[in-house]
Amino acid sequence: MFGGRSTEHAISCVSAGSILGALDPGQYDVLPVGITRAGQWVLAGADPAQLAIAGRRLPEITAESGSAVVLAADPTATELIVRDPAAGVSTLAGVDVVFPVLHGAYGEDGTIQGMLEMAGIPYVGANVFASAAAMDKEFTKKLAAAEGIPVGPYVVLRAGVSLAEADKQRLGLPVFVKPARAGSSHGITKVTDWAELDAAVSAARQIDPKVLVEAAIVGREIECGVLEGEAGGTPEASLLAEIHVGEHDWYDFEAKYLEGGSYDIPADLPASVTAQVQEYARRTFTALDCAGLARVDFFVTAGHEIYLNEINTMPGMTPTSMFPLMWAATGLEYPKVVDRLIRTALRRGTGLH
Repeated sequence: MFGGRSTEHAISCVSAGSILGALDPGQYDVLPVGITRAGQWVLAGADPAQLAIAGRRLPEITAESGSAVVLAADPTATELIVRDPAAGVSTLAGVDVVFPVLHGAYGEDGTIQGMLEMAGIPYVGANVFASAAAMDKEFTKKLAAAEGIPVGPYVVLRAGVSLAEADKQRLGLPVFVKPARAGSSHGITKVTDWAELDAAVSAARQIDPKVLVEAAIVGREIECGVLEGEAGGTPEASLLAEIHVGEHDWYDFEAKYLEGGSYDIPADLPASVTAQVQEYARRTFTALDCAGLARVDFFVTAGHEIYLNEINTMPGMTPTSMFPLMWAATGLEYPKVVDRLIRTALRRGTGLH
């Protein structure tokens, strides 16, 4: 499943195209289900090239992308129902497992996971609670802090609430203003003058009424991939990546996907710092009760202090995404990562674990 109703629709399509290209057709019978921005499900084409970024053109799923399909939230009926205006209603074979390559709202926040749990269909990635907690940056920070994982200073602004003067003094400038429940850097503004704050909060609230204001941490941007351990054992951490944003002031959408900031894998850090970041990544994964996979992002200061930035339970899987690149450098190539994720989901099934 890919596309979806969130602001990350296009990146979800790009990730799905990469995964389609990595799946072995000798092992998997793949049904690509695209979800339009309006929420309609369609049986889309399986050509990965149609889901790639072409120049600066981003891919899009529309109602014309294929026949409409429906999946009932009924564990006794796991077939996909196809509604074709010309051929009428038909059913496809039962679904064994879903790879919800959906980023952001209605896909990475526990909503689609809840539907799949009701349907009794195994799926790749975190369960309902972990998806919702990881999507909400406020609760990510609270759960991580409870486990002793350092987080930077921040303030949560719920709907109708403004930043207090005392909080301005505590946070200092610059700050980053961001939607609490969004990704791919959508709605984020770097504020260097308090006169810019109201406009930044307004921009973030176009995506989410709950907004975070975070103190800027001067440091290096370090990422770590985590995979659920084999047979449910201890989570495994990849080599680390360091992100370089080039001419960009910070790691915004264009730097991530259109202009391609540079990176180092492995990150050039002392062995002890690398080991600590990997340990924090595994602990964050466990603290939020994650499953399958995650990418955990940190800041590392010049004095080697480590701060958690966020965790992504369905990280980007595009050709330039850090998660597959980190695991490839660690020794697990993209097709093997995808295969492992699907087999992990099939082994785990649905329900409580």
